[in-house]
Amino acid sequence: MLATRHSTRLGWATLLGLLLVAAAQGCSGPHYVVKQHENMLAKPLQLTKKDAKASDRTMQLLRQYDLVDKLDDDPHKLLDTLQALLEREPSAEKLYSVAELSYRAGRQVEANDEQAALDYYGSAVANAYLYLFDERFVQLRNPYDPQFRGACDLYNGALEASLRILKKRGVLQPGQRHTIATATQSFDVTVVVRGSAWSNDDFQEFKFVSDYRVKNLTNHYQDYGLGVPLIAIHKMHADARPSEKFYPEGLSFPVTAFLRLLPDEGGSVLRPGARHRAQLELHDPLDACDIVVGDRRVPLESDLSTPLAYFLDRPRLNQLADYGLLRPDQAEKLTGLYMLQPYEPHKIPVVLVHGLWSSPLTWTEMFNDLRSQPDISRHYQIWFYFYPTGQAFWTSATRMREDLERARELLDPQRREPALDQMVLVGHSMGGLLSRLQTLDSREDFWHIESDKPFGVVQASAETKQNLEHLFFFRPSSSIRRVVTIATPHRGCDLVSPTVRHLAGKLISLPQMMGREQVVKENPGVFRDTTLIDVHTSFDSLATSSPILPVMLTAPRGPWVKYHNIVGLLPNKGVVARFQRDSDGVVPLASAHLDDAASEIVVPADHMNVHRHPRSVLEVRRILLEHLAELQAGPVMPVGEVQTVAQPPQIQPLGPPLAR
Repeated sequence: MLATRHSTRLGWATLLGLLLVAAAQGCSGPHYVVKQHENMLAKPLQLTKKDAKASDRTMQLLRQYDLVDKLDDDPHKLLDTLQALLEREPSAEKLYSVAELSYRAGRQVEANDEQAALDYYGSAVANAYLYLFDERFVQLRNPYDPQFRGACDLYNGALEASLRILKKRGVLQPGQRHTIATATQSFDVTVVVRGSAWSNDDFQEFKFVSDYRVKNLTNHYQDYGLGVPLIAIHKMHADARPSEKFYPEGLSFPVTAFLRLLPDEGGSVLRPGARHRAQLELHDPLDACDIVVGDRRVPLESDLSTPLAYFLDRPRLNQLADYGLLRPDQAEKLTGLYMLQPYEPHKIPVVLVHGLWSSPLTWTEMFNDLRSQPDISRHYQIWFYFYPTGQAFWTSATRMREDLERARELLDPQRREPALDQMVLVGHSMGGLLSRLQTLDSREDFWHIESDKPFGVVQASAETKQNLEHLFFFRPSSSIRRVVTIATPHRGCDLVSPTVRHLAGKLISLPQMMGREQVVKENPGVFRDTTLIDVHTSFDSLATSSPILPVMLTAPRGPWVKYHNIVGLLPNKGVVARFQRDSDGVVPLASAHLDDAASEIVVPADHMNVHRHPRSVLEVRRILLEHLAELQAGPVMPVGEVQTVAQPPQIQPLGPPLAR
């Protein structure tokens, strides 16, 4: 999308054209889900058609008891006969056949008699549950038997079919109790939220994962087991909890529904003619991937990617990148932290910070990959930071510093949660510069870029002077322990020519910076350089001539902070590679290299895809696991005096050499 100084005139024209198009209309962006009309969850049963045949194992059972001729008669009579046989001669084989034939009967009558269908589906769920968990058959149960997986599919398919009917009736709200009466059975069902940071009133509605097919996500993460994967839509509250301030509107998240049958006073789970008790449990698969039933651990069927794709499939989200670049004055009100999962105090935050002409959507692939790893999701919560990318990066870094501190005060005002002091920032491109600035001690160094005079001599209103003070003077955050920079121009990069920078400046609507220009006029002789005060666009702030970049490289940093670096490198193939050698197509290798990094790797990818590359995701995962290991191995380095790194140690890259 962006060009380097080696680009042709056509490259500049293309960039300018993109700017003009984006200014005129927002990009619609990719679609992440499409509606599908086939229930993929029930497909393995091969019973989705109304005229579907019974399985070979069920047909064999019917032949044994001379019941084949009753298969196409009234299904209710056949099931009554099988139920009587089951009571006289209990067996897992009969339980399976009753479950299968009940599900088949439900499919046959659902279009005309929804109540009867619910009765059949309920019978299918209950008998499949007993096949899987009845202690009478524990010695005979064979998980290697295809019928065992068939019973799991029957349980899942019949439960989903039941939930679809119940959803129409509005009886899926957590915290409520419902009596579900059918023609032959009665269930007292309590809907409960299990093992999750979500509460009963966080659920606005549910949608079924099987109704959607994921698009434009490289990897689709599913786990196989028992339960029905759902898309839960978050409900905003008038009296929002502090963490809810960071949830975006329309947030959707993964849930798995599991129906647990409860024994009656006599210890029976499904006694004929009795009133049955059950719990419909709503599990967060990010919190636990399995549950305990009886004395066994049971994996949950889950889908992490489809709820994410459902949330991402919104036109307004796809316009954030253009909005943040061209209308930073308006995007300011959207600036801040965002969470796509519930806040959990014991989990370490990983904050993903996007780059120029981008938005949190750029992290979709890494987010999808990282949170699917149990060793990451158990210990980390992934947040996003959005900022207007059209303005100078140091202005955005000042706001980010304030936003991180404000979030800490809201989430943990007593500062009792140690996980919040182990934060990891991951920044792509310009986002890496914002992230690094959170860990530096300004001393007088940044002010001296502008002036040799003491800051105290500046004459300005209290508000303007405070604004300038926040820009020039700051301390490293005591909550940030690691920073991962990806394809970051640590020494700048000349993205576009001066002409295009000028035209971009005309298109980008910058916010009013609280009288900064006026203070220069009112203080003659104080400012020898106004680079940081003048309102420049992000294109200007990233130029190799920017005076702030050398100061950032040598500024003191907190000794508790470790840096890690990922560098992109275009393969030496094609016309583009010949014009843009030793770079990722935007940032030269010499600029992307970081001397004081604890680790650094080179990834064969261009600038716009390096943070999506599998090697980058694996490296971030490695760093996060290393972070955990070090925390578990010994005491955390205390926050103390910052260290000067004027002569940083040379780190050997863990990949191809950066210089040739």
